Amino acid sequence: MQTEAMVIEQHGGPEVIVRRLVEVPAPGPCEVRVAVRAVALNHLDLWVRRGGPAFKLSYPHRLGSDICGVVEALGPGAHGVAVGQRVVVHPGVSCGLCVACRDGRDNLCRHYRILGENTQGGYGRHINVPNINVLPVSDTLDDVHAAAAPLATVTAWQMAYRKGEVFAGANVLVNAAGSGVSTMLIQLCKLAGARVITTTSTASKVERAKALGADAVVLNNDPDWVKQVKALTDRKGVDIAFDHVGGQLFEQTLGALRWGGRLVICGATSGYRPNIDLRAVFFKQLEVRGSTMGTKGDLAHALVMLQDGRLKVEVDRVLPLWQAPQAHRALESREVFGKVVLRV
Repeated sequence: MQTEAMVIEQHGGPEVIVRRLVEVPAPGPCEVRVAVRAVALNHLDLWVRRGGPAFKLSYPHRLGSDICGVVEALGPGAHGVAVGQRVVVHPGVSCGLCVACRDGRDNLCRHYRILGENTQGGYGRHINVPNINVLPVSDTLDDVHAAAAPLATVTAWQMAYRKGEVFAGANVLVNAAGSGVSTMLIQLCKLAGARVITTTSTASKVERAKALGADAVVLNNDPDWVKQVKALTDRKGVDIAFDHVGGQLFEQTLGALRWGGRLVICGATSGYRPNIDLRAVFFKQLEVRGSTMGTKGDLAHALVMLQDGRLKVEVDRVLPLWQAPQAHRALESREVFGKVVLRV
């Protein structure tokens, strides 16, 4: 069948996202076709659109990792959901057969792909996905907030609870308070009983970060921001820090850690090659842990908390799917707090 979509046919700026008719085949074995109702943006969308050696695209390519929609058709052998059921889609696709997948660590699968990255995504009216990737969602989450949840939530869940090992009473630092991942990290760390210090470069985001539960907010464009964090922790530094900015902020964040502290990083939006004095790492016995996405089980656990209100999805703005270029420009401007969502 043919369906309308917003696609890229080359790398470039937001203007390369264009409206086209694309072919969506009948769902294959153990697949379902989802009629998309809303799809949320991530920085991954920007990176894929701009291009790089890691991206092997089949044009026309549809971006979009975060999807909420309604099951429209079942492929042979698909089970666990029914036609007409409203679902969210876990954005990570794995082989299901390797040791990592069988061990419940599917985001370590060597064949792991993310919807909208090296496989077709949700910027269209329909998408086929493995039936193991869809989770029924209750009416307590509307389409927009359900679509805004998956990637940021599973990423933050793994960072906080698996890689960060956040504990009650910990002093925690969360960089870039207004990002989707960070808005989730603030909440997850507070639910674990931690004291949360967060950073932002924009003064207008301070109160919104506090409303999410942050105990203190520091402006990281102040040259003395690390000293301010130290002052908030009796000059010891934080136990655990979370970053996805990279570059100079990553370097500075290492300095905000206490001796024996831990830094978890899941991205590098401002630079992949920080300047690090390794002496500070081994003398202070610091840990740096990389993190990508989260397991299918992580989203299942988090979805319970999203539906009962313990976790809140921050949505900055909602635009029609056909305004995807404008949505990209808004996210690139770094003026948003939380998620940008496209309604189909």
